[in-house]
Amino acid sequence: MTTAPDRRFEIRTPANTRAVVVAPRLEMACLIMDASASGLRIRLDRKLALPREVQIVDIAQGIAIDAEVAWAKGQEAGLKRKGQSSLRGLTPSRLAAARAAWQRAGGR
Repeated sequence: MTTAPDRRFEIRTPANTRAVVVAPRLEMACLIMDASASGLRIRLDRKLALPREVQIVDIAQGIAIDAEVAWAKGQEAGLKRKGQSSLRGLTPSRLAAARAAWQRAGGR
């Protein structure tokens, strides 16, 4: 059995980090499985169809990552990074839901 070659141009780093997926009418705990400069792979608590655009709240780092869903299979999804913002201190109103989710998850 041969494995398919990895098509990524960047190194993926295992993360195993607690996070929260935030989108309109959606807030769900997830795990960031691995990350690269341009994307993330997450595992959801349960199988769920994600909207095309989401924010991933990295609880430990206190950041919201704007992302686009590139693929989804079962409880896992691959995301393309669009940008990120800190949730510490003053934040713009577009990050209100992400900041509230971060604080509920124990972010300080």
